[in-house]
Amino acid sequence: MKPPVIFLLLFIIHANSSAQDASVEKSIFGIQTGFLGVWGHNEARISNQIALRSELGLDIGFSASKRFPGMTSYFLMVPVGTLEPRWYYNLNKRLTKSRTITGNSGNFIALNMTYYPAWVIFSNPKNLTVSSSIQFVPTWGIRRSIGKHFVYEAGFGIGYRRFLNSGSEFVYEEPVGNLHLRIGYRL
Repeated sequence: MKPPVIFLLLFIIHANSSAQDASVEKSIFGIQTGFLGVWGHNEARISNQIALRSELGLDIGFSASKRFPGMTSYFLMVPVGTLEPRWYYNLNKRLTKSRTITGNSGNFIALNMTYYPAWVIFSNPKNLTVSSSIQFVPTWGIRRSIGKHFVYEAGFGIGYRRFLNSGSEFVYEEPVGNLHLRIGYRL
């Protein structure tokens, strides 16, 4: 748990120590969809270059398994909650090149912290269960505005996921990747 805290502190120290003319927006609400899900989000300004993104949504998954008789693949939808501090590091550079920073358009580094509860909203085998998990993934990404309300976003990172039992006890962990390609609407 110490690496995520150290990562966040480095964000804050760097953002407060550098000269800042450009600033992220005070608060942005929106919805996004991507390859495997739909999410609602808010980005709230913490400092001129740092925003805290909170997100709730549904992730969609496909998998192949011999676990269910007669089924080789299955489909499921699970809820997801994410908290992600984002450092938009190139806002001043974008302004000097006369590029827009509307809607927090810029490149960012983030610490993606995602929680998956052990709930399945929908699955094609009715008795499918999942384990709760939490993941921490340092992520690099870009966000750009398309017109006044539309945005697209892309990012990738590698981190780890911890699976939990029915309580909050640690079960096991594994490496995990974060690759997202999303398009959304800003309210």
